[in-house]
Order: sequence, then C-alpha cells, then structure tokens
Amino acid sequence: KLANLIITISKALACANRISAVFEQKPGITEKNHTCLEACEGAPAVEFKDMTFTYDGAREPALSNISFSVTRGQTVGIIGGTGSGKSTLVNLIPRFYDATEGGVLVDGHDVREYPLDQLRGKAGVVPQKAVLFHGTLRENMQWGKKNAADDEIYEALKTAQALEFVEEKAEGLELYIQAGGKNLSGGQRQRLTIARALVRKPEILIMDDSASALDFATDARLRKAIKESTQDMTVFIVSQRATTIRNADQIVVLDDGAMVGCGTHKELFENCEIYREICLSQLSKEEVQ
Repeated sequence: KLANLIITISKALACANRISAVFEQKPGITEKNHTCLEACEGAPAVEFKDMTFTYDGAREPALSNISFSVTRGQTVGIIGGTGSGKSTLVNLIPRFYDATEGGVLVDGHDVREYPLDQLRGKAGVVPQKAVLFHGTLRENMQWGKKNAADDEIYEALKTAQALEFVEEKAEGLELYIQAGGKNLSGGQRQRLTIARALVRKPEILIMDDSASALDFATDARLRKAIKESTQDMTVFIVSQRATTIRNADQIVVLDDGAMVGCGTHKELFENCEIYREICLSQLSKEEVQ
C-alpha cells in the first residue's frame, strides 16, 4: 500500500506541475482595444495587405507577401497543395494568429484593433476536423448561438444539407450525439458542424476543407444552398477539390506559402500553371471547361 501511495503521489505531483505550467502560460494574442469598432464605409470585407506570417521558432515564413481583398458577399476559394498555407491563411482572419509583417483587415480595420469578442463574433469557422459534443442535437447547435430557436436551427440544417437525415431520425432535435459524434458518419458530422456555424448567421463564413467527407452531389447542393441563402455573407472555402471552388467569385492559389494566382477559374486555368495542373489532375479537359 505504501508503494502504491508513493506512485500515486508522484503522478499527482507531475500532473500538478503540468497544470501549473499551463496556468502560467501567457497568451500570444492579447486585446489592445475594448471598444467596438464600426465598419468603414466602402471598405472591403476582408483585406490582406502584403501580409507575411511566421510560426514561432520557424526559420521560414509559412505565408509570404499575401495581398488581395474581398468585397462583402463574395465567395473566395483557397486551393493549393498540402502544406501550402491554406488553413494558416484563413486562421489569420479571426486572429487565431497575428501577422508577422503587413496586416489583415476586416471592414477596414486591422484585426489587432478589434476586441476579440467582436472580431470572432463576425466570423463562423468550420474546422477541418468536425467536432461535436456529448448531448442532444439542439444543444450542439446552440454552441453556435446560445438562444437559437428551433426554426433557426432547422433553417441552418436545411442549408447544410443535414435536414434530411435528421428528419429520418425519430428524435428530431433531441437526437442524442455521442462525444465526438461517434454515432454519426463522417459526412453527417461535417454537415452538422457547418449547420452550427450557419446558425449564428456570421458576416464571414470560413469553411476549412470541411466538406471533404461529402460525396460530389451533396457537396454541390451544399455550395448552391450556401450561395442562395447567404447573399450578404462573405464566404471562404478552403479545399483541395477543384470542383468545390471553381465557381467562386475569386480563387486564391497558394504554393509553398506564396500566392501564385488570384482570379476566376477561367483566368487561372489560362494563366496559372499550378492551378491548371491541379484541375487536370482531378478533372478531364471537358470537365474543366
């Protein structure tokens, strides 16, 4: 018993030291302003100004000299190879990281000037990994908006192409969801995560490769529904599928942290070699046109 007690105490001390180290950790992102900012009239919804970002401890920047602007209501596709910096780029908008050089502007203000609550209240983020919590479907949807009514939830489920399979379940919004959504398929988890972001009706919707588990037909219906029901919403779609982003108002092509192209599908297919290679590796020449 004494030996077991010594082992337990040793483990407890190690855990306590780790918890203490976490509490002592200072956040890298801090608020400089606690006053809400008004949008600048005529300013782009999102703008990257000669932005360079380097992770702490990295020798080379993850993104270099990124410059482009997005007007309100536009859909922007972000495409590139693995490790090209797609997720890093969109994570700078809600200020999960701070730009090393240059800046990221939302409604005409640098994101570093916003109170974090206001800035992140403008954005709805759907991460690569669909994360659902233990509880009912209604409780999961209300993580996006605490006081969301059932009608709002059903509207978001319909846009996210999740309403059909929810209606097939007898429980409706009382559908029980295991931790991590283990009792759902990958596509169902992704659609519910998208719906949770849509419930908030954010000004900026960021979908970080969040439809990868969907079949092409469902993916197409999802993109059409989002475009029709979110006319004033600025949408960023990160994807490795050319079909997912080909109809975007503008497409940003990344390669090894650099922006090698920005334009429409037709413009990039004619003028950007990397985008052309991506398209032809996934589609036939007839489908590309």
